[in-house]
Amino acid sequence: MRRPSLEIPSGKRTLKYRFLEILPGAISYGGVILLFVLSYVNPIVGAIYLLLIVSTTLVKAVGVAYRTYGGYKAVKEAEKVDWKKRCDDLENAHEAYEGVRKKQLQEYGFEEHKRNLKAIVTDPDARLRYLKPSEIYHAVIMVAYNEGIETMQPSIEAVRDSDFPNERIIFVLGYEERGGEEIEKNVKYLKKMFSGVFKDFIVVKHPDGIKGEIAGKGPNLCCAAEELSKYVVRKKINREKVMITSIDSDNQVHKKYFDAVSYEFCVRNQFVRQRRSYQPVCLFMNNIWDAAAPMRVIATTNSFFNIIQTMRPHLLWNFASHSQPLAAIEDMGYWSKRTIVEDGHQFWRSYFFFKGEYDTVPIRVPIYQDAVIDETIPKTLKAQFIQLRRWAYGASDIAYVGNLLFNKNREVPFLKTFFKFVRLLDSHITRSMLAPIVAFGGWVPMLMNMSTRKMVAFNLPMVVSVVQTIAIVGAVTTVIVSLLMLPKRPKKYGKRRSVGMVTQWIFSPFVALFYSSGSAYVAQTKLMLGHYMEKFDVTNKVVKK
Repeated sequence: MRRPSLEIPSGKRTLKYRFLEILPGAISYGGVILLFVLSYVNPIVGAIYLLLIVSTTLVKAVGVAYRTYGGYKAVKEAEKVDWKKRCDDLENAHEAYEGVRKKQLQEYGFEEHKRNLKAIVTDPDARLRYLKPSEIYHAVIMVAYNEGIETMQPSIEAVRDSDFPNERIIFVLGYEERGGEEIEKNVKYLKKMFSGVFKDFIVVKHPDGIKGEIAGKGPNLCCAAEELSKYVVRKKINREKVMITSIDSDNQVHKKYFDAVSYEFCVRNQFVRQRRSYQPVCLFMNNIWDAAAPMRVIATTNSFFNIIQTMRPHLLWNFASHSQPLAAIEDMGYWSKRTIVEDGHQFWRSYFFFKGEYDTVPIRVPIYQDAVIDETIPKTLKAQFIQLRRWAYGASDIAYVGNLLFNKNREVPFLKTFFKFVRLLDSHITRSMLAPIVAFGGWVPMLMNMSTRKMVAFNLPMVVSVVQTIAIVGAVTTVIVSLLMLPKRPKKYGKRRSVGMVTQWIFSPFVALFYSSGSAYVAQTKLMLGHYMEKFDVTNKVVKK
């Protein structure tokens, strides 16, 4: 049996692949159109359809509020854990287990830590099956296009200042040739500044215009990782003991992040740890005080989404920064060079490579990222839409997953993968069509029945508004959590800025309709029409002085 290709097709797609590319957009548009059709044919049926959607949204809003608060608590508790001490316990598991087995602490993950130690202690082949944190190397790959020193330097400094020993960190800075002279100058400056800080500081230039590659982050990552692989061979480092963390130039890792990843990597035996990726909570909080109000709402909402996902590991996929073993990445041919959403796609690429025996481990220690800021407000508004449109293009993975799932040479369990496919499809459809239906759907049955003036149609806006009012309770919870998440207010801002952190939420309807739903519809429409997005639109990262 010939194994299906793991690569995204280039050029003309098969009929099945094209059908799957059209599917999310067709359902997103069809869901809105269906409301009009049902309301015209029978206003009662239209009302039932609308209330089902609105009620589903209400349930989701309550769930979001609950998981947001629970996830926030988990992140704060995980940040307090002495991950270095837990790593030290793994160095001498027998002694550590004797010291903790009778203790009952409320510390985050303590009971799980005891179970992990017990598993190692009771395994007669533990030395062969488990690693010690002192054996691990962390390779950080940071990719850049045209970012300035003021953006990149703090990100490298955050790695330098982490609790993990710098002598076991290999820093790889991959940059684009198409970035021009400015990025060349910046890279040379950083190379000189951080020379001797880590085990090594490797600079890799990704050539422009290579056939078969899109102009995006994925090819840059691959180029940098391939150079890292050569370095590991030269230095005779065991590739199975190297963990890669890919970050963008504006990402600042929490000082405990590498210890937390080392711990989670080492407590899994050799049959499991290579078949896992390790996903931090990505929080867009670096420059949140500097961003404009609509961008703050989007950054905070995206942070909430990432927190919520860690509370549902079965739905957790790679997003932005993530960690994965070098050996696994080498075996699957690194990242895809044909998609602009290489982060989320990497989950599916790994899932099918390992024939369904693959999962994502939540690391509740955060990596901080920037909210969108450009030189002017109009430029910022545009840049934010482009960024969200790029993320929404993750809908392209629906066709990728469906093509490998509905395949006679399928190598993954059908039911497990089918449910993942449905959830992936649902997430993109929900993102596009829910906001306009909830915002305006209550008026559709009335407008479609102006001549008959049926009571159900004319009372529906009032019913929907009551449900929307109840949903505000969930929104209040998210506002409270957003205030708790904020970093300390910079001295350059007064108390008025703090008030703005509350009043900014009046932009939520605008953000939901124009940015979230609008960007999703644009991305799905491009897929429907076969206008593929094959250029990574870099989000400008202006640092306010």
